[in-house]
Amino acid sequence: MPVHKIFSWLIKKRIHQIDLFKQYPIEVQNELLTNLISRAKDTEWGLKFGFDEIASYKDFKENVPLQDYDDVKPWVERLLTNEQNLLWPTDTKWFAKSSGTTSEKSKFIPVTRDSLEDCHYKAGKDLLCLYYHNHPDAKLYKGKHLVVGGSAETNSLSSDSYFGDLSAILTKNLPWWAEIRRTPSKKIALMKEWEEKLDKMAKATMNEDVAIIVGVPSWTLVLLKRILEITGKSDIKEVWPNLELFMHGGVSFSPYEEQFNKIISGKMNYVETYNASEGFFGIQDTKDKKELLLMLDYGIFFEFIPMSDYKGVNSKTIYSLEDVETGIDYALVISTNGGLWRYLIGDTVRFTSTDPYRIVVTGRTKHFINAFGEELVVDNAEKAIQFASEKCGVSVVDYTAAPVYMGEEARGSHEWLIEFDEEPDDLDCFRDALDQHLKDLNSDYEAKRKGDLSLMAPHIISAPRDTFNSWLKSKGKLGGQHKVPRLSNNRKILEDIKSFIH
Repeated sequence: MPVHKIFSWLIKKRIHQIDLFKQYPIEVQNELLTNLISRAKDTEWGLKFGFDEIASYKDFKENVPLQDYDDVKPWVERLLTNEQNLLWPTDTKWFAKSSGTTSEKSKFIPVTRDSLEDCHYKAGKDLLCLYYHNHPDAKLYKGKHLVVGGSAETNSLSSDSYFGDLSAILTKNLPWWAEIRRTPSKKIALMKEWEEKLDKMAKATMNEDVAIIVGVPSWTLVLLKRILEITGKSDIKEVWPNLELFMHGGVSFSPYEEQFNKIISGKMNYVETYNASEGFFGIQDTKDKKELLLMLDYGIFFEFIPMSDYKGVNSKTIYSLEDVETGIDYALVISTNGGLWRYLIGDTVRFTSTDPYRIVVTGRTKHFINAFGEELVVDNAEKAIQFASEKCGVSVVDYTAAPVYMGEEARGSHEWLIEFDEEPDDLDCFRDALDQHLKDLNSDYEAKRKGDLSLMAPHIISAPRDTFNSWLKSKGKLGGQHKVPRLSNNRKILEDIKSFIH
């Protein structure tokens, strides 16, 4: 049977399964929770928290406490020395070095064979299935698939366990159907030094027939600009005429969208994903809306804490899927086939629909500014940055913001450190557009800005080129899935980055 007919059959089969969990979401999630508990009941974790006596979600919520990484870390440290059957019954030999933290110490998230197969790789197949379902004339498999990923290293604590960026772990374990069309070679894809790797990736792929790019928008943009620099072209379609799809995740696409449009002409499709070291959670399943379908059969049981009641692991108001509402920001809690139990991932989401369950990612539980009661979240910042960029005809490469606290003779404000693609002629235009759109989006911010009584207009600092990359490099976080924190409720990160301005 021809390959395209086999693939067509697989698409129809999977679309039917997706339709089923859209139709019966609560039943699918409850059955999944039962299966997770059953699989893990004889692990050390399962024995400690009485998994064999848990018969319902109510039992699960009462018996198992919320966890953050500090709670999970002692278990991970034992797994790193090759102890097994601690959190999950099958061997745990891979650890995703999380880019979600901005501290000097990294998080190591356990990755099991179950989470690779039933979550991450299943999501990869679903991305293609949903794309072909929405674009029947797609020709992705006639070209190469460029994956812009991170690095992998051997864990020195054990000869049989490994750690690296999640993208690198996925690359090292790719199934044959994904590996045959992937570029560049694994030797290049898994290089540790980002700057050398970037150059080698550009030279290795610029003569390929690339149809799909998969990666984080910020680092993918750096790679594409390097390819244009080497080839002397002004449009990526001159390099890859059959390029039709960019699957992106990790950071919001909105600040980078205009820059992609400038260097990729003609027909081009963009599909957003919501994936993390801890699991794959959502896929943009429609052509006309950027919201994400919550994927309910990937071995992940979801819970949600309203941000109005959020107190970290001490939170008391916790909902399963059937009790969530649209328009409310929730902290995401997951229990997974990777061995994470009631784990606070640190992301916040908002439901745009409950039939089916679709979400947008609104920020991080620790990334916000609320120094004056303005409750500014990342979602507000991303939309305002995009609005100001379009209105003033500029492109933003990277940014971060923090409060300027009230002094004896000065009122408070927000300071934005922004690296532009090209220095804008009029920073005041950008400041005013940013400020106005934040008022339009956020009534608390608008109230605090009224009459400049408690919050003055934002202060914009234009950072020289490569300021943010220099800061990331100093932290050992250059390339891959690493990203700059957008908002902070103190000035530590902003001042640290400003120190790289010469």
